[in-house]
Amino acid sequence: MQQPGHLRHILIMAILCCWLLSMPTLAAPMTPDPSVLARLADHAGTLPRTHTLMVAIDGNTVIERGYRGHRTNQTTNIKSLSKTLMSALVGAAIERGVIKSVDQPVVALLAPDQIPAQADPRIRDITVGQLLSMQAGLERTSGQHYGAWVASHHWVRSALSRPFVSAPGGQMLYSTGNSHLLSAALTHTTGRSTLALMRDWLGTPLNISIPPWTRDLQGIYFGGNEMGMTPQALMAFGEMYRLNGAYNGRQILPSTWIEASWQPRTQSFYNGDDYGYGWFSGEIENEPVYYGWGYGGQVLFVVPGRDMTIVLTSDPAPPSSGSYLGHLKTLVGELITATR
Repeated sequence: MQQPGHLRHILIMAILCCWLLSMPTLAAPMTPDPSVLARLADHAGTLPRTHTLMVAIDGNTVIERGYRGHRTNQTTNIKSLSKTLMSALVGAAIERGVIKSVDQPVVALLAPDQIPAQADPRIRDITVGQLLSMQAGLERTSGQHYGAWVASHHWVRSALSRPFVSAPGGQMLYSTGNSHLLSAALTHTTGRSTLALMRDWLGTPLNISIPPWTRDLQGIYFGGNEMGMTPQALMAFGEMYRLNGAYNGRQILPSTWIEASWQPRTQSFYNGDDYGYGWFSGEIENEPVYYGWGYGGQVLFVVPGRDMTIVLTSDPAPPSSGSYLGHLKTLVGELITATR
């Protein structure tokens, strides 16, 4: 004969099971029919500048296509998408204690001879986080000022010598010099090149190759432009962010850094999207999306709600414009819709 306590235990377990079965479950993203994927891949190829397209859903690559002679295992110049990689490197540096926090002033991480004596004293207020979110306040080194800046003999001093056009922490002023200051800070603080840090902290754990890229006259690797990556490598990097900093069972970046990077901190004048630490964000087809964007159409999209990561590379030669990004967003929207 069963004891009363045993009967109560059976009753409780039965109620619990019924409760769990009655709970709504999150629908897993649907993998589209192969014919739909083929149609979308073909459509991407009709865009005038597309070089490659890769799409992964729940970790499975469902589209991997090259156009106009380009391949997904071929290194390409990712332009300002490099800034998204630099943001990840800063997160890794903070995790290792190389940088104290995003609130640390960048001048504390630079060599004394890198700081111009006649610079505005307010440069000492510029923090690591403000450089990541493009809120340093200094006149931009991008756009109309880019050519003169990269032609200067000392990129770090030149960036810090700019006049302030906004207070630190104010409006977004997209400037490649901001990211280069972070590269210089990491190089001085660690005594290692940005290339070596990228390979050690990101390349090796992601099992991707990171080739050398452009350096300034002082030998500092360009912090916000000109990195060479394959679309396959970008996919691994994007998947790591989709999985909250983990990849192949290893935690590469803290999940808190992913959250901090995607948190809106300012807004882009060019496309109206929010901007965090090296990542733009917005909504496409009512789904939150996060993306890194390089000149000419080098983009990495992460769509957490659809377990989706998308890599697109394009011809960087023609003039870049927001309209081409709009075409790429439309394609992303079609991919999102296809998974419902």
